Amino acid sequence: MSDDARVRYELHGGVARVTIDRPAVLNAMDRATHAELGRIWDEVERDDEVRVVVLTGAGDRSFSVGQDLKELAVRNRAGTPPTTFGSRGQPGWPRLTERFRFSKPLIARVNGYALGGGFELALACDLVIAAEHAEFGLPEARLGLVPGAGGVFRLARQAPFRIALGHLLTGRRMSAADALRYGLVNEVVPAAGLDACVDGWVRDVLSCSPLAVRAIKEAATASVTMPLQQAFATRFEWEERRLAGDEWIEGPRAFAEKRRPRW
Repeated sequence: MSDDARVRYELHGGVARVTIDRPAVLNAMDRATHAELGRIWDEVERDDEVRVVVLTGAGDRSFSVGQDLKELAVRNRAGTPPTTFGSRGQPGWPRLTERFRFSKPLIARVNGYALGGGFELALACDLVIAAEHAEFGLPEARLGLVPGAGGVFRLARQAPFRIALGHLLTGRRMSAADALRYGLVNEVVPAAGLDACVDGWVRDVLSCSPLAVRAIKEAATASVTMPLQQAFATRFEWEERRLAGDEWIEGPRAFAEKRRPRW
């Protein structure tokens, strides 16, 4: 990793840890950060050694506060046209929020502020584990912007609709406790126990069949807006791969032999 890198990437034991590393600006994401993240997501998806991804921000104050607004102000003064929903044509495209077929399970470790694009990143993850002091919010309306990285769409799907509109139309922040109550996070723990909690979720994912995990993730996310009959009739890519492999044989065999499966 170079001295000016904005993202740290580590891989050990099948676990990829991706850390937005700009704590001095609360892990705000400038265009260079997005470009680095894009390269990392390409590598993670390509590398069969990666079985689960943990995404977080450096330090104990912020997961990410989203777009680097100082950089945006400079670009605006230079006459850069405004952006709308999606990131096509921008650095790091497709960004995580638009990688709709990303197959590896993603865990967001939220250690503070998750605002704007930071909240949108968390909403794009599969599991979200938050420290008690975490705060979530989409303040874009207060800035004349829209949550263009999927915040409008995902929050309206993942939270009760009236709750989602309340936060989208006001930019109000949401406590970790409220995020848990609305089903936006899986678990909220004291900051001192955040790593242990995340590691527990990681261990549980690693104990499962890699092919089954990917098949389940794809089927769940792709079918959520389908009629039930259509979901049953759909052929999912990773389910086809699971059926073509032998993990469905290894699991029951390991159970019968009273040992851990060898994935």
